[in-house]
Amino acid sequence: MNEPLLAIEDLQLSFPVFQGEIHALNRVSIAVHRGEIVGVVGESGSGKSVTAMLAMRLLPNGSYRINGGRVQLLGQDVLNASEKQMRQLRGAKVAMIFQEPMTALNPTRRIGQLMTEVIRQHQPLSAHEAQQKAIALLTEMQIADASQVMQRYPFELSGGMRQRVMIALAFSCEPELIIADEPTTALDVTVQRQVLRLLKQKARASGTAVLFISHDMAVVSQLCDRLYVMYAGTVIESGVTQQVIAQPTHPYSVGLLRCAPEACAPRAELPAIPGTVPNLTQLPVGCAFRERCFAADDRCRQSPSLSPCGPDARLAACWHPQLEQRHV
Repeated sequence: MNEPLLAIEDLQLSFPVFQGEIHALNRVSIAVHRGEIVGVVGESGSGKSVTAMLAMRLLPNGSYRINGGRVQLLGQDVLNASEKQMRQLRGAKVAMIFQEPMTALNPTRRIGQLMTEVIRQHQPLSAHEAQQKAIALLTEMQIADASQVMQRYPFELSGGMRQRVMIALAFSCEPELIIADEPTTALDVTVQRQVLRLLKQKARASGTAVLFISHDMAVVSQLCDRLYVMYAGTVIESGVTQQVIAQPTHPYSVGLLRCAPEACAPRAELPAIPGTVPNLTQLPVGCAFRERCFAADDRCRQSPSLSPCGPDARLAACWHPQLEQRHV
């Protein structure tokens, strides 16, 4: 396969805090190749959004410390690039869809103004050409009366409509990669399904790669080709999405799937993973999931590495990767 558009290798990142630091990312490695849709899933606090924000270097300067690893975005060394070089990448070649479009869209600007400004900033189009392209993009997102929507402010649109506008904005400059940070979390199930379908169709039609961040296994199963499962700032399992969903090999992946409402009988109590995510100001000794794991033993006091555990480049950071298949 060709060189990945996004290559995160052995990344270690921490946030300095009073009398210590939060070890947010611990040897994270993720790759996204041209034309594929890759999912990253995990609980809140697992490091998903930090990874996505750092990939475009959107974390505030001085708020974090890189302790190792590298990030390559379209061949550019993100960690050492100048701000001018990053501005040339953002929007034109790499776009981002944020979780809450109400805060991502400027509430004082009409939709048409927002879209045409973005398009003209990155493409040599006249005001009329940019307006026509914006209307066409909104129409592709199945927004009725796109020309009327262009005249409205973000607060005049529903959450689903605002998220469709965000997707249209992300595709407006024909980027090679889109990073979507939980873009459907605030939407109801029906609208969520529609938005996901539109995102997938547009990505496939344009050949755009997508890195999709989510906490919901059901969502990534509908959308993603490959999947990375993160826990406590590290990748603990990766592989082809349908294989990970059908036969998770790490106990944490098993737990996430058991917690999905779709996996429970009607009126049955929804199970939960016992315990909480470890305190990342002091990294736990051994496997970070050991205290919450149903399969833990003395060997888990040593840290497992991400290792092959099946066909098709399946990887898991677990001392007992085959054991959990019996618990699916």
